[in-house]
Parts: sequence; structure tokens; C-alpha cells
Amino acid sequence: MSLKFFKPLFDSFPWLLEQLNVEQKGVFFFCFLGFLALLWCFISNSNKRLPPGPRALPLIGNLHSLDPELHTYFASLSQTYGPICRLWLGKKLGIIITSPALAREVLKDKDTIFANRDVPAAGREFSYGGNNLLWAPYGPKWRMLRKVCVCDMLSCSTLDSVYALRQRELRQSISYFYNKAGSPVNVGEQMFLTILNVITSMLWGGTVKGEERASLGAEFRHVVTEMSALCSIPNLSDYYPGLAWFDFQGVTKKMKVLVKRFDKIFDSMIDQRQKLDRNGVGQESKDFLQVLLKLKDESDAKMPLTMIELKALLMDMIIGGTDSTSNTIEFAMAEIMNKPDVLRKLQQELEAVVGKDNIVDESHVKQLPYLYAVMKEVLRIHPAAPVLVPHCPSETCTVGGYTVPKGSCIFINVWAIHRDPSIWKNPTEFRPKRFLDNKWDYSGNDFNYFPFGSGRRICAGIAMVERMFMYSLASLVHSFDWKLPEGETLEVTEKFGIIMKKKMPLVAIPTPRLSNPKLYE
Repeated sequence: MSLKFFKPLFDSFPWLLEQLNVEQKGVFFFCFLGFLALLWCFISNSNKRLPPGPRALPLIGNLHSLDPELHTYFASLSQTYGPICRLWLGKKLGIIITSPALAREVLKDKDTIFANRDVPAAGREFSYGGNNLLWAPYGPKWRMLRKVCVCDMLSCSTLDSVYALRQRELRQSISYFYNKAGSPVNVGEQMFLTILNVITSMLWGGTVKGEERASLGAEFRHVVTEMSALCSIPNLSDYYPGLAWFDFQGVTKKMKVLVKRFDKIFDSMIDQRQKLDRNGVGQESKDFLQVLLKLKDESDAKMPLTMIELKALLMDMIIGGTDSTSNTIEFAMAEIMNKPDVLRKLQQELEAVVGKDNIVDESHVKQLPYLYAVMKEVLRIHPAAPVLVPHCPSETCTVGGYTVPKGSCIFINVWAIHRDPSIWKNPTEFRPKRFLDNKWDYSGNDFNYFPFGSGRRICAGIAMVERMFMYSLASLVHSFDWKLPEGETLEVTEKFGIIMKKKMPLVAIPTPRLSNPKLYE
């Protein structure tokens, strides 16, 4: 029996076991397993028409055999049981989809049925009770939140209006790397801070200035890291909903504490912005918070945008935008450093378009097809959400000829589809040129390649991710040559989580390559 999956589960509540002697621990676990046995007796779904899968044990189902690297474990199950298979995650039924045809059936043909989410206890807390775009149930309220994000916050015109904020933050990061020239730097860590500062600048860039903005960056980094960790550890409350009230591991309690820290910051930012607006100050420096407050004041009484939902959208932007974008940039840097010919082609393209006596501007990005191909290839081989955000059917239905019960947890293994050798030639090799013919896009219409998902729940921030990734990577590659510290080897091993991470941080040495030092100021 594998203990790798259970270790973080029991590590998360050692305080309980430390209070018990050996005999009491035995009684505790006996009673605990007995309670789980009662829960198991209430499982009502018949296995006759369910998808195939490994034999499940009483009480724990298949939890004993789970590997923490779920994307690769799910892929191995699909090789044994087929493109649709099932797992019992305690009392919860998990359905794994690993083929384009079945992904289309779930995300397009039966999109309305699968438009809801399987919301974990940690996710419910950081979304203010499921009031954000990511976790809100499908319906009129969700459609209103989606419209606010797509049309008002993340539209091309709004993103254009805050370009100066993105430019300022990225230029500060390039200056940081320049000052560290010749010394090893943690690329992922610095890009996390860069993206975090970019996002918070876009959220309230016209509100917060100077040292206060810098201190907020450090605060957010710590809290975001903690939140991501809580969302990634196995939680009994998710596998046995009847236990959620007890919160044995303290996940909900810990998340509440973190959300309160965010809530305090949000209240401060909202109060400052409202004071500025009342005094007619800062109207020339538009930011997302200003847009949201205006929408809140002007919203339809039948479908109002509440202050809780406004905060939940701010949380969406910070949690959803920081890790995913910075991790993808880190993967990209690792892959291109591992392929000197790719790095050389990128720099040649940038020199032809930008020149070595100039700095990258977002207006250059549209003239960089090879950079665009690099981004697509990174998203293929290292999708930010390897099994997407789990869906949940609102009614029992049939997929691939098998019964999928209402309330199941649906995992779409995009990572495995993107590495399917029947679709992709040399699927594990990083080859940007496969995207130069513009055959592939990430609109969600082609189920051979859909790194941002598809259907109603497709990622709302594609335009922002695209701009931030392209501008950041172009600036890093154009401004510097990169090499590993002496004696170090480069690897691109992944670590599974709600957002995919690079297992070992990328530490590299930047060397300036532009003609004039003033270009780094």
C-alpha cells in the first residue's frame, strides 16, 4: 500500500495525535475507520454501468493507491482501463477523461450539464463561499460575473488602458536582473514577484504608491503560496463530505485566517480608492478596482454586483494570475535554455524586430511568430492546470457509453492528451516549430489542444496571460543571455498541484546583451 498520498494528509493534523498515548491512538483510528465504514454503506451508485477502473477497497476506495503526481498517475490508469475510467476517492467518485473525443462530449456536447465545479473545502473558503468566477455554480449570477471579467476587466481595451502599469513593473524587474548580472538568480521566484506586482498594479495601480506597494507584494507572495499549498494537500473533508464539519486537518480554519489577511488588504484598497474618487483624484490613472466599484454602483438591482463578489473577483485575479503565469514563464525559460537552437532563434527574431539598441515593447509582440510558437509549445507540454479545474455534472448522464452519476468529480487530463503520440509527433520533445503553421490555437474548439479548457468554463484571462507571458519572456530573452551556475544541470521535472510547478527552481545567471546600459534603467 502506497503511503505517499497519505503522508501530507496525516502531517496536516499532528496536533491531534500528539495529545494521545499509544492506546488512545489505536482507539481513535478504530473509531475513525468505523465512522468511515458507516459512510461507505451509504454509497448508492451501482458499479454495473460505471466506467472501468481499479478495484476499490471498503472505506477508502482507491485512496491507498493514489500517487501525488496525479497527472501522470491518471495517465497510467488510462493506459490500462481506457480513455474513460473511474476511481473512488473515499466516498466521492472520480471520473478521468483522457481522449479528445470524450473531452468534446463533456465540455461541448454536454457543456451545460458539466458546467458546475466540484468545489473543495479550501476553494470554498478563499472564494468567499463560492462567490468567485472559478467556483460559482453555473447560472445567472455566474454569467454576470463572467461578463464583468470578460467585458469590463479583461477586455482588450481595458488591458490596453493599463499597459503603462505592466511596462513599469516589467522594466523594474529587468533592472533588477541587470543589477544581478553575473550572479545566480531564482528565475521563478523573481517572475512570481514580477507578475504579482503587475497584477496588483492593474488592480489598484492608481491607488497605491511607493513603499506601501512594495510591502504589499511581499505580503501577497506569502499568502498566495500558503493558499496554493492548502488547495493542493489531500483533505478528508473533500473525500468524505460528512466529515467536513469536523475539519480534522484544519484546512478550512487555516484558509479562513489567510482570507482574513486578504480581506483586510482589500478593505484598505477599496477605502483608499473610494476616497480618491470622492475627491476627484486619480481619475487619469484607471485601474480594475476603479472599474469594479463603478460597476457595483451602477449594477442592475435584479442582479447586483455585491461587495463580497467584488472581493472574490479581486481574489480570482491574484490567486489565478500569479502562480499560473509565472510558473509557465519559468518552464519556458528552462526549456529554451535546454535547447540552445530555440534560444538562438528567439534572439534572432527579437533582434530583427526590436534591435539590440532598443527595448521590447508590447507592440512588438504581434511581429514575433516564433515567440508565439514557443508559448503554445510550453502550454502544450506543461499546461498550467494539468487536469483542468474539476467539473461536476448537475445530473446523471452518459459519457462514452458509461454512466456518469450526478455529483461526480470529472478530471479532464489535458496533460495526457497533449502528450498523446497518436496526435503529436515526438510528444515529449520541446519543439516550438510544430506551431509555426498556425494550425493550432487555444480557443477551446480543438480538443487535441486546449490548455485553457473549453466551453462555458474556459479560462476568462487568456488575453491577459498571453500579453503578460509574451511581453515578459521577450524582455528576458532579448535583454540577457542565460546560463546555469558552474556544475549545475538543467531539468524540467514537474510537480503536480492545482497549478503545475517546476519541481526544482530554475536558478540561472543573466548576462546583459543590449548595446547601451541605459536601456536597463
